[in-house]
Amino acid sequence: MDVTMDGTRHQRRGNTRQRIQDVALELFAEQGYEKTSLREIAERLDVTKAALYYHFKTKEEILASVFDDLTRPIEELIEWGQQQPHTLETKREIVRRYSEALASATPLFRFMQENQATVRELRIGDTFKDRMKGLRDVLIDPDAELVDQVRCVSAIFTLHAGMFVLQDLEGDPDKKRQAVMDVALDLVTQADRGSAGRS
Repeated sequence: MDVTMDGTRHQRRGNTRQRIQDVALELFAEQGYEKTSLREIAERLDVTKAALYYHFKTKEEILASVFDDLTRPIEELIEWGQQQPHTLETKREIVRRYSEALASATPLFRFMQENQATVRELRIGDTFKDRMKGLRDVLIDPDAELVDQVRCVSAIFTLHAGMFVLQDLEGDPDKKRQAVMDVALDLVTQADRGSAGRS
């Protein structure tokens, strides 16, 4: 999937499903999920409602497909992490890869942040919680002290916060992203030192 510098996805010519997802996400961001109709999505795409129905029957189907496509790298990362040893290098690599996955899914995460009530009502909310639990489980050593478990979970949320809280701060976007990653990596490193100190 191609992502531009501002985090939006390129529309690929010939991929109608992709175009529908992109346009729907744009409209959801502009006017909200609840206020967007399938008719408006079809009009923006300049297709008939029947043509849209061929691919998706409901707005929820469109949103679920966007969610599945954009968060697939997170699911793959969890599967990879489950096969790796619980080492500091594995945890640092998980943080790096998760940061990249978030960057490629920025439009979706902005939608989720701005439409939390809708996300909770739809199945994507439960799926996202499950993915966050899976990510937590591959980062945390089960026998680690609570403070070190919190550090690992905080690394994940540091990356999330970096997407939203820091976007209004002045500065180069790449430097801000690197600063957020450095803090997240520091957290997992501190957690590992804490665990090693008790061994």
